[in-house]
Amino acid sequence: MWITASAVVGGAKNRVQQTQWEPRVIGIAGCGVAGVFMAIASVTVVTDLPGRVLAGIAGAGLLLFAGATWRARPKLAITPGGLAIRGWFRTQVLQHSDIKIIRITEFRRLGRKVRFLEVETADEGLVLFSRWDLGTEPLDVLDALTAAGYAGRNGAEPA
Repeated sequence: MWITASAVVGGAKNRVQQTQWEPRVIGIAGCGVAGVFMAIASVTVVTDLPGRVLAGIAGAGLLLFAGATWRARPKLAITPGGLAIRGWFRTQVLQHSDIKIIRITEFRRLGRKVRFLEVETADEGLVLFSRWDLGTEPLDVLDALTAAGYAGRNGAEPA
């Protein structure tokens, strides 16, 4: 007896499009675990006072970063109300009219290409998403946003 998911039977045309993007759980957990180890090391292993303070600050910073990143999940989502962008402290929902342009920016860093998804708002705001923020390649997210009608509409060229 063969069991096949219906999305696979129809091929690529029936694939469900991803509608929210967030940092990977394993990456956030890794930051949290590293923060705990650094905090423990600052109390038990490091013997000099400046080293203890630096290790303690680093451990607390990693724990704070992991907690705030976990709270800000998902970072980007397509919702019925608009495009939701979630930060550490607030969630911003952008309508089609609030978005000026969505594009990919590519930089060369440390011998490799790094891509960012840029969301430029009509009020001259700019939000950048890296691969860490999205949990996947920014080009794939741009394709999903284009399919949802948020990017590449009206044949508009970037300014």
